Parts: sequence; C-alpha cells; structure tokens
Amino acid sequence: MAGKMNKKLVLENGAEYCGYGFGAQDTSRVLEIVFNTSMVGYQEIVSDPTYTGAAVVMTYPLIGNYGIADEDYESKTPSVGALIVREYNDFPSNFRYTKTLSEYLEENGIPGIYGMDTRALTRAIRDGGVCKAVIVDADVPTEEAVATIKNTELSKNLVGEVTCTKRWYARTANAKFSVVVIDCGVKLSTVRTLNAMGCNVTMLPATASAHDVEMMQPDGVLISQGPGNPEDAGYVVELIKALRGKYPMFGIGLGHELIALAYGATTSKMKFGHHGCNHPVKNMATGKIETVAQNFLYAVDEESIAGTGLEITYKDILDGTVAGIASKAERVFTAAFDPNTTSGPEHRENLYEEFIALMKEGK
Repeated sequence: MAGKMNKKLVLENGAEYCGYGFGAQDTSRVLEIVFNTSMVGYQEIVSDPTYTGAAVVMTYPLIGNYGIADEDYESKTPSVGALIVREYNDFPSNFRYTKTLSEYLEENGIPGIYGMDTRALTRAIRDGGVCKAVIVDADVPTEEAVATIKNTELSKNLVGEVTCTKRWYARTANAKFSVVVIDCGVKLSTVRTLNAMGCNVTMLPATASAHDVEMMQPDGVLISQGPGNPEDAGYVVELIKALRGKYPMFGIGLGHELIALAYGATTSKMKFGHHGCNHPVKNMATGKIETVAQNFLYAVDEESIAGTGLEITYKDILDGTVAGIASKAERVFTAAFDPNTTSGPEHRENLYEEFIALMKEGK
C-alpha cells in the first residue's frame, strides 16, 4: 500500500474507514454491509447471487492471491454490491487463474476497497448489527455520504434482480431424474451437483406458476438459494403452497425460509446473520455435528413452527437458529446452509441423496 488513500467506506452511523480502491471505480451505490468469515473461496463469494445488494467484508486478511478461475463461478453474472478486504493481492500465484480479482470486479461494475482495519469493521457490524453503507471518494464529506445513505431505500426485489428471465436447461448424460429448480438466485454448484447425481435440471424464473412447473413433469422441485427478505418474495411462497404434496421438494437457503413461510411459520431479521463456511449444525435425527457454509440474514422463528406440520431437522450449535425443517408426510425438507460444503461424519452430499431417494420413491 503506497500513496494517499483514495476511497473510504462510510456507515450510516457516520463511522468511516479509509482505504484504496480496486475493481470498478463507480462507488456510489448504497448497500447493506455484512461480514464473511470464510478463509478461502472469495471467487465463489463475489459470484454468489445470495450477496446481491450487499457489501461483503472478508474477515480473512489476504484476498486475491489466487486470482479468478473460469471453472469456479457460482453465477454467470456476479451481482455482489462491493468487496471490502484488509490486504488485496493483484499478483496471483495459481496455474488455473485467467484474470485478477480486480479485473473481474472492474469488468462487472463491482467496486472494491482495501487497506482499512477489517477486524474493527467486523466488530462494529457484529456489535451494532448490519447497516447501510457506501463507498465514496476520500474527499467526499462524511456528512454528504451519510445523507446519501439515509435518503436511499434498499431494494425489496432482490430475487427479481437475479432470477432468470426465461427457463434454461442443464442436462447430463444418462439422466435418471428430472428436477425443476425455482431460480431465486441459484448457485451453479447446486446445478452441477444435481447433474453429477443423474438429474436433468430445468431452471424456471422465481415468478413461474404452478402450471409452468407441472408442464415440465418433474420428479422433484428445488427452491434455490437467493438474496433478501423472504417476505419480499411472496409470489414464490404462493407457488410453494400450490405445489405442496405434489412433488418431493427441497429448499436451500432462501428456499428454506420460503418453504417455512408457505407452511405458516414466520421469519425475522438477524442482528448480523450467518455468513461463512465454519458454522456447526446439529443433525437432530442422529445427534451428529456437521460443519457447513451458511449465508443468510433472515431466520425461521422456532416458536412459529408448532402446528405447521413441520419438524426441525437441523439446529445451529452457536445460537440455536433453525437450520433445517421437514414435512415427511408431504416429502418436503430444507437446509438453511449450503449442502455442497457440508463436512463431518455424514457424506458431503447427504441432503442431495435424500432428495434423490424421495424422487426414486415417487417413481
């Protein structure tokens, strides 16, 4: 880091953190700021649709050191709001890399800032909760930046911003099952896993109707990950209600929350959410602990589950958050976490295998 700091991050409470800009230089968008505790996987994080509209603080200090690889994207077009890191490395050491992180962010219009104390920033978010923030030029008065933040309403249609506009397909050789994915911001690793397990996948927009799903004659339906408040995606909740009991259904991340709402449970915003790949969850059936990746800001209220016909299948060890629910009678189950990154005594794809088993029974 050399020279004068040219950018600063301003929070809505007036706190500011000075640093150096990288990536795109257009830094005027007001975002919701969260922190991620993952030690690796920054490419998957910045290309994860779940981070649409968010400024992500990486708690691991060195970012950019292995560049960007063409095979590792989680979406075709990244929609993260901004990336905030302690130390940025623009000279990757990785035989697979095709461009630097800064080049990737710049070509997709995503600003980055590095050089500030991300430990202090993380503590501020943890203690004060998520809040709005903006990255501005260093010479912009803090009062002006705070006024911009206070006068800006965050989007309430984040799912609508990232869902596909038309259906698309991901097919595999010798497919045994057909799965419809309701795209609320699906990660490509989810699609790749389904293909690897013998499923042809049809992606439908989040605004799809029950008739659209039925026309595909699927063996199962997956409600995908996605960004934002689940209550802002009521049209998906209505779709789930219309499909209940007709097909095996698997919800991941936002899909977990939307299924809970469709069954009459409620959700609420967490203080700072769960973002990272080191969260322990307990499998309520086996009592075993799995370490998983989580990325959500809204949780299912445990007390609201009573009387819905749902049972709790996973709970977070750290704060007791409901991490999975199921209705065995209607062949529906969910995971608040990403099943692709589960580690521990169970097979890493055990939830996908459960989904396959339900579809096999249906056949």
